[in-house]
Amino acid sequence: MQNDMKLADYLRGRHSTPVAQIGEPGPSPSELESILTLAVRVPDHGKLAPWRFIVYRGDVRGRLGEAFLSIVETTAGELVDGAREAELTRFTRAPVVVAVVSTAAPHVKIPEWEQVLSAGAVCLNMLMAANAHGYVANWRTEWIAYDRRALDALGVGENEKVAGFIHIGSPQLAVPDRPRPELSSIVTYAGESDG
Repeated sequence: MQNDMKLADYLRGRHSTPVAQIGEPGPSPSELESILTLAVRVPDHGKLAPWRFIVYRGDVRGRLGEAFLSIVETTAGELVDGAREAELTRFTRAPVVVAVVSTAAPHVKIPEWEQVLSAGAVCLNMLMAANAHGYVANWRTEWIAYDRRALDALGVGENEKVAGFIHIGSPQLAVPDRPRPELSSIVTYAGESDG
């Protein structure tokens, strides 16, 4: 992304890159630290920081793929080659995967829902921060975000939830934009009549 691009210009063209089209190189350790530092600059009522990150890079991604495959085959039986490959490569498709883990919990003043929304804001900020560093990214969940066995393998605690897995790397192909909703179908102006 050009340094002189205005934020509105960036947002006008912002889109996610499919995970299958993300490859090497990924962000360096210092670039990733900068991306994570920018990602946490979100609304956070009560300054609770109701989220945390787990970074998956290197060989751990392949080991997690083996764990995911084992979990699926325990339930569904042996998978065919394409499905096996999908599980084995779930985290190796991008050079870096960051779990944004929601730690939202009951609080005397801050509703849990607001804490959850803050975790979602972190996910979007991380996509934009990755783009600002010249990388592409994709925000996913998939079945592994909802399966207790997978969550244990991923290091997600019993009282935590995955807001998203952010896959970060470099584009392998140009990605066309997708259709966006027409404002007329999603915007209502309160107090204004049609006539």
